[in-house]
Amino acid sequence: MRYHAEWARRIEGEIIPSDNANETLLLKREAIGVVACLIPFNFPIYTLVRKIAPALIAGNAVVVRPSNSTPTSAFEIAEAVAEAGLPAGLVNILTMSHDVAATLCTHPKVGMITLTGSLQAGRVVLDYCKANIAKPSLELGGKTPVIIEPDADLDDVAAQLVAAKTNHCGQLCTAPERVYVHRSIYDGLLAKLKTGFAARAFGDRSVDASRVGPLSTKSAQANVHKAVLKAVEQGARIEAGGIFPEGPGFFYPPTLLSNCRQDMEIIAEEIFGPVLPVVAYDTTDEALALANDHQFGLSAVLFTNNHRTIMRFSDAIEAGEFYVNRFPADPYQGYHAGWKRSGLGGDDGKHGMLEFTQTRLVILKH
Repeated sequence: MRYHAEWARRIEGEIIPSDNANETLLLKREAIGVVACLIPFNFPIYTLVRKIAPALIAGNAVVVRPSNSTPTSAFEIAEAVAEAGLPAGLVNILTMSHDVAATLCTHPKVGMITLTGSLQAGRVVLDYCKANIAKPSLELGGKTPVIIEPDADLDDVAAQLVAAKTNHCGQLCTAPERVYVHRSIYDGLLAKLKTGFAARAFGDRSVDASRVGPLSTKSAQANVHKAVLKAVEQGARIEAGGIFPEGPGFFYPPTLLSNCRQDMEIIAEEIFGPVLPVVAYDTTDEALALANDHQFGLSAVLFTNNHRTIMRFSDAIEAGEFYVNRFPADPYQGYHAGWKRSGLGGDDGKHGMLEFTQTRLVILKH
């Protein structure tokens, strides 16, 4: 909120030279009007604020539909909005069924729909947009590839990988979802990952905050385990985890899979859980090709100290974000946007804020 508040006086237009004498072109940035904001379950406060802050600063009103799985935190934001004294009707936060959400998104007064969600949800939103040619902004699925070159610090890589994959039980769009390791260091890194994954306990974080927390729903827990079983059926080997836990809660153990191949379902589909498949490669060319061989292009990670490799990947990786020697954390002043089926438009920073504007060209004869 503070970041975008700084932009209130920085939304700029342009003065463009005309081909005609005594004429000036003025390009103005204007609000869209009403924006429908569809919020996911996994970061219900952060994503909500990520959308309403730039929308409001750009001059729009918002109608927010929080996830029906995690709505209560959004109500706390609604109370804060009321206490802040914003005009009634400027920020509207409502739980609703899918049918009501469809009615909202196809209302002729809604000029933009912004969603963070799955590829399937994105397709539904595009159908909504067709009704009134509303502007879509979509952050959809991800399948972050992690490429590890022979010169990488394996202890550092292993520690970062374990932390990144188990954070939030793997329920992040930019979590590492497939790891490509140079064959010369494959066994060494796999051993370190196995130790790290085996050491990560899961359970009630209110008892022990160091534990890996639960998945969002029972169906999510079942789907993650189904993906692991399918991978084993296709030839993967379980190095850690992979056992469906007994007892209450939607927990799943941090799971490491070796002997994986590019043609496996575990590599093709987003897992959204604490499961990490590892693939060996022989050349940098092969690693780049494998990383780009996917329907999603949200983020990618490379571990190396070779500047030529870094620059080559930065020119050729098919992803909206590219991290070197660290894992994704969405720098807010940057621009979080996906390639391919990972979305349209984007969030954060100047460019994310401008998504919530439209232009008017004024042709001024003088």
